[in-house]
Amino acid sequence: MSDQATLYGLSNCDTCKKARNWMARFEVPHTFIDYRANPVPADTLKAWAKQLGGWEKLVNKSSTTWRNLLPQRKDPGSDPEWTLLLKEYPALVRRPVLVTPDGEISVGFTDNGFKKRFGR
Repeated sequence: MSDQATLYGLSNCDTCKKARNWMARFEVPHTFIDYRANPVPADTLKAWAKQLGGWEKLVNKSSTTWRNLLPQRKDPGSDPEWTLLLKEYPALVRRPVLVTPDGEISVGFTDNGFKKRFGR
């Protein structure tokens, strides 16, 4: 297990940029992984979804990507179907995904949320 936080997101995502800037400003050691360039393994996605309380908590259903999916793609019935969908459309994952050294996972970014998470 790493001794620093890992931030997963997309390099061109404004929210991910805000999170990265926040971590730099508060000198929180971290690694950034663009999950379009470095896809997250299916087992990891499944573990994230489980810890967050289900796929619905991991997937951004208000995104343009989700709205543009064919209706039959919007109802994955199993973990393999969800992981296949996210492999095909990485932008569906809420971002950023933050994994701290203790293994805790959260999605999204707010200044107060990160302050609480990192005790700043």
